[in-house]
Amino acid sequence: ALCSPCCATAVLPPTTAVAMAALERRRSSAAAGVGRRVLVLAVGCAALRAASVCFASGSWAAAGRLGRGFRAASSGLVGCRSKSASVKVSTEAKGDEGTTAFRRIFVGEGGKTISPWHDLPLDTDVPNEKWMVTEITKMTKPKMEIATKEEGNPIAQDIKKGKLRDYHGPIFWNYGCFPQTWEDPSVEHPELKVFGDNDPLDVVEIGSRAQAQGEVSRIKVLGALAMIDDGELDWKIIAIDCKDPLAGELQSVADVEAKMPGVVSGIREWFRWYKTPDGKPLNGFGFKGETLDATAALGVVAETHEAWVRLRSAGADSKGLWTGVA
Repeated sequence: ALCSPCCATAVLPPTTAVAMAALERRRSSAAAGVGRRVLVLAVGCAALRAASVCFASGSWAAAGRLGRGFRAASSGLVGCRSKSASVKVSTEAKGDEGTTAFRRIFVGEGGKTISPWHDLPLDTDVPNEKWMVTEITKMTKPKMEIATKEEGNPIAQDIKKGKLRDYHGPIFWNYGCFPQTWEDPSVEHPELKVFGDNDPLDVVEIGSRAQAQGEVSRIKVLGALAMIDDGELDWKIIAIDCKDPLAGELQSVADVEAKMPGVVSGIREWFRWYKTPDGKPLNGFGFKGETLDATAALGVVAETHEAWVRLRSAGADSKGLWTGVA
């Protein structure tokens, strides 16, 4: 099955059907593999019962936006960061999945419990490749996330109004975050005029393999979407696992459009619509919905790392977050 049961029974409006038919013709001629063709069809499911889906067009490179509000990735602070060519970590599940007691803790060398947010590295030995922690496995619905306010920052299922939170349909990509990053809620973006969402920086990994919850993988940064959720800036960095068969062919958002047509627009529309079944409005996107390129995305990573350094600095206001700093 290409979609979840709820999506399989959904009736798409004519405008969406036409768009999906066009995407189907494109996918038939693309050498992207069966897994990626499934993602193209899955874009239609991502509407989540919405009346219609508009597959945005335009300049994905967003060349005119480069550098706006971002520092270069070669800033002095970034240059001082430690780099790691490999990461040795394991995870242990505590409690039953699907309950409020469930936690996935991270264990480093020597059997010591570590924080996936603060103790794992961000940088690798290659500038455009970073380490990612997978919180949500592709094609699943439970909204799992690093518990930023709990000691050790284990992965737990998000709770809203006393109930465990699930997406209304599966997410079609691996979803997680970068260690050692933070979207500072006290800093206003100079162009978008919104503040950070107080969480680690999000990553959408578009590879063919379903990553395990808690997996730490080396990914290549390809681009970024500036999602605005409830008035907060919630960046989505688009990336691919360095071990994916297509990783060597993807260096930019333009490459993703050529090799995996429909994936970038699918990500944008999934995140635009996914809260609407709860009666919430559509999420917005800065820069007219354009996808910023890899250089700008790496600038976002650099800035959020600098914010994390400030968060962990002596005497900083942790804003209720567990930072591991006394």
